[in-house]
Amino acid sequence: MGSLTSSSRLSGHQDEDSPQYYRVYASFSAKFPSSDINRSNWIECYNPSNNTWHQVTTIPGLVENHVLKGFAMVIVGDFIYIIGGVLCYKYVLEGHDRADVSEVDLEVYQSVLRYNIRDDTWSKCTPLKVPRFDFACTVNGNKIYVAGGKCTINSVRGVSSSEVYDPALDQWKLLPDMSTSRYKCVSVTWQGRIYVVGGFTESGSIDTQGPFSMARSSAEVYDTMNNKWDFLPRMWDLDVPPNQIVVVGEKLFSSGDCYKKWKGFIEKYDRELNMWNVVDGSSPTSMLDVTSPQYAPMEQLYLTIAPIGTYLYFLAGYRMAGETTSRIRSEVHVFDVRFGGEWMSFEPMVENGDKELSCHCAIYKRRN
Repeated sequence: MGSLTSSSRLSGHQDEDSPQYYRVYASFSAKFPSSDINRSNWIECYNPSNNTWHQVTTIPGLVENHVLKGFAMVIVGDFIYIIGGVLCYKYVLEGHDRADVSEVDLEVYQSVLRYNIRDDTWSKCTPLKVPRFDFACTVNGNKIYVAGGKCTINSVRGVSSSEVYDPALDQWKLLPDMSTSRYKCVSVTWQGRIYVVGGFTESGSIDTQGPFSMARSSAEVYDTMNNKWDFLPRMWDLDVPPNQIVVVGEKLFSSGDCYKKWKGFIEKYDRELNMWNVVDGSSPTSMLDVTSPQYAPMEQLYLTIAPIGTYLYFLAGYRMAGETTSRIRSEVHVFDVRFGGEWMSFEPMVENGDKELSCHCAIYKRRN
């Protein structure tokens, strides 16, 4: 296990929220196309108890230099679900540098794939009612909820449709439409309701005042009991969609937006005031702060958050500026939300090759 830079260590108690009972799954794809190996989307597993990664499987049905983007990956029981997305073809123009990669969007996926973690097998599920990518997705009561996104490649607007999947029945059911069409929105299950936060909305809507859109800073809240959406203005309070919102201890946390995934601190949502406040002690002197003068310049390739127990695991990947070889510095930083907060960091790992995160991570609670 990599040593922690903090004098404190993660709690080793044996309760059900101990990190040793969890695994974090993340999907990656090759950043650059390759002619000698098919590095389309694969899934890796992170073990919080010993700070190790290992590749688990590849997403089936993808050929060389074709990658899936804008999909959702969630876990229900012992199964990982890969939902929707857009299929892209990566290539380098003849005579151009390898780093000059172009992409062509080919098809919006309606398909749903299921991976059995215990048996290491894939199967097909009933497809979505509406094909979509860059949409919101969350799990509530062992059911999967999706909303918004785009359903065609060249569309400049999102959709307002939503649907729910019951794994026990292998069945999707359309839900009422949200009041606003949106894409690049994020979703979280909080206090028994489905929150779809932020996103890019249709330009020229009536709520736009100058460059700011009230809808982009809003949320839609789905009441599963009454089968209805409610509009919640100013929940995000930014014109840029959030990167990720997670729940720990019945509180919502975020670290940045889709353009700046790490703003240098963690924010917690205050429901009564309908605003986000900086968490005390959440500004670390760590490699998360890539602008710090004490470190060599770093390019952040990805950042995703995994909430486990009372901890927020920040899984990040960096490339050193000026590196001539393709290497990634993989780091894990952990913030304990209790007692005013405290940062702990594992030893970084360096791996060969370039990769990019395909979607946000999903958390699996192991059963004996």
